[in-house]
Amino acid sequence: MSNKMLSRALFVTLLGATAFGAQAAEDHGFYAGVGAGQSFVDEAAYDDEDTAFSAFGGYQFNRYFGLEAGYADLGELESETTGAALEASSAYFTAVGTLPFTEKFSGYAKAGMQRWDLDTAIPGLTGTNDDTGTDPVYGVGLQYRFTDTVALRGEYSRFEIEDLDADLAQLQVRFDF
Repeated sequence: MSNKMLSRALFVTLLGATAFGAQAAEDHGFYAGVGAGQSFVDEAAYDDEDTAFSAFGGYQFNRYFGLEAGYADLGELESETTGAALEASSAYFTAVGTLPFTEKFSGYAKAGMQRWDLDTAIPGLTGTNDDTGTDPVYGVGLQYRFTDTVALRGEYSRFEIEDLDADLAQLQVRFDF
């Protein structure tokens, strides 16, 4: 995703949140959670998947908009051709736009920036000598709220890492304070 497309996605998310305005007191506050799932890479010399974990926290300004920061451990991804393995992780900050479908069920989209970290530079890609960098991150998800303080989320995110795109599908548990 280009920076132009990322800018548009953030603009639409912010515009949507502003259009809906502030909501009742129970629709805002801090939250935190954890997730587990599968990371995937299918580009260049890489076609692999591994178990991934995440932790996140944020602030919900109203029922339509929040900001979220988190950490994702994308696991170890191996190259098909060279056999070289990369361990990847990401610290990210995103804007989150939420669309409630019912009182308990909602969908959301998020977009922002991440600081990725690899245990070594990506082998086999020309012009790449970095093992850290900053790139876009974005995703979509569904959330089901069991109580006022506990929700289950299913999320699919993309972490751009130089010339590779790492995808993460996971289940998350969110706790509101």
